Amino acid sequence: MHLYDDERLDYLPGEDIKIIQSPSVFNFSLDAVLLGRFAWLPIQKGEILDLCTGNAVVPLLMSSRTKGNITGVEIQERIYHMGVRSIEENKLEERIRLIHGDLKDMPNVLGYHKFDAVTCNPPYFQTPNTSEINPNEHLAIARHEIMCTLEDVVRVSSQLVKQGGKIAFVHRPGRLLDIITLMRAYKVEPKRLQLVYPKEGKEANMLLIEGIKDGNPDLKVLPPLTVYQDNNEYTKEMRAILYGA
Repeated sequence: MHLYDDERLDYLPGEDIKIIQSPSVFNFSLDAVLLGRFAWLPIQKGEILDLCTGNAVVPLLMSSRTKGNITGVEIQERIYHMGVRSIEENKLEERIRLIHGDLKDMPNVLGYHKFDAVTCNPPYFQTPNTSEINPNEHLAIARHEIMCTLEDVVRVSSQLVKQGGKIAFVHRPGRLLDIITLMRAYKVEPKRLQLVYPKEGKEANMLLIEGIKDGNPDLKVLPPLTVYQDNNEYTKEMRAILYGA
């Protein structure tokens, strides 16, 4: 396989799956890995959609948890092509397909209420002043709500998922009330919530949340997940998530 510029081929944590990365264009981070492990998936068959898919890290991770069909959507052409080549490298073309396009167009492109599960690791930060945006366009679009807002993500996810289907997001705790408010506004009832802490005694810096389209109110708050021990090694729980029990 040909790699371009500063691209490299890495393995996903705990998987015999390779992925193309580039520090100047896109590297996946722990939040994507946690989303890929957290989200409910149909095991034997079904249709799964990952929005803001980047280099297809979440679809690649989910491919070992489901036999269903997985579709990823990415707006940045360069990153989309990285994902396509990663899927080809792992010979998963029959199960994973990527679409280069705007997630806001996907209900018309893919059809309304077609998916059993939808996942998204969206840009975390509302668009600040131009001076505060990363000068690297690829990184800026991945991190800031330049091409889509949180409301776009929740609305489109609700339009794409089946009634009774599940939607999972990873985001920052500071946006929790925004996320829950938007989920309920678009008829997605929050059902599972987990806060992720970098170390014991630190504030949470990540959240995982899953809802059901037209579900009944009943939110379960899962035990907190701590990533690192004091010696900067992964905790036992984190190792189990990344590498298996």
